[in-house]
Amino acid sequence: MKPPPEPSYEVLDPNLVLGAYAVGVFPMADSRDAAGVYWVEPRKRAILPLDGFHLSKSLRKVIASDRFRVTADAAFEDMIALCAESAADRPETWINTTIESAFTTLHYQGRAHSIECWDGDELVGGLYGLALGKAFFGESMVSRATDASKVALAWLVARLRAGGFTLLDCQFMTPHLASLGAIEISRSDYVALLGAAIDGSLGAAVSGSAAGDFGALDRLPDLGDAAGAVTVSAPPLGKDIVQLLTQTS
Repeated sequence: MKPPPEPSYEVLDPNLVLGAYAVGVFPMADSRDAAGVYWVEPRKRAILPLDGFHLSKSLRKVIASDRFRVTADAAFEDMIALCAESAADRPETWINTTIESAFTTLHYQGRAHSIECWDGDELVGGLYGLALGKAFFGESMVSRATDASKVALAWLVARLRAGGFTLLDCQFMTPHLASLGAIEISRSDYVALLGAAIDGSLGAAVSGSAAGDFGALDRLPDLGDAAGAVTVSAPPLGKDIVQLLTQTS
């Protein structure tokens, strides 16, 4: 019997990926078809302060109306594949098979997560990223319907706030992210925030100590109950997300 063929792409050890993110470095590829990756550490880093998400009146209405059905970790592989697809406004992407494979493995380990926006049964937008300690590293977001990526990011911010996260890393600044509240900080300031978010230790983050809880939103008391005695028995609604985003710390 012949041995299975070797992969035609570079294989990334998930532990190597986790270690890189813990020190502020992340992988990218030159193109979708690139065989390998390179490692990036930007001089300026985009982050989105979790208490600084810009919820415009129009976006508030879209979220509260539940225009999209929003899920978490319901279709991670489909989500990363959609982010990797070329589109008219983005003919080439940096997500190659190496990155896709590594993050899929990390997802099954409970470390990589996705937010999906659906129109009926059609996946029309969302995002994916990596959770490490109390930091979440947003990798890519995509929209195949108006406002889908904005809604996904709003749900992510609400989920991170509910789960005790302290850092949302957006990597590179874009006008789209800036319009939603992202800011750009120096590498040294970012490293300080990152160290605090993962408790200064990759081992602590990987073991789960002092980690954020990505699933906490699904277990919150009913946000409409002042006594907080009723447990949510169904997925959160858009009105719950709006309320979480408008609550002050």
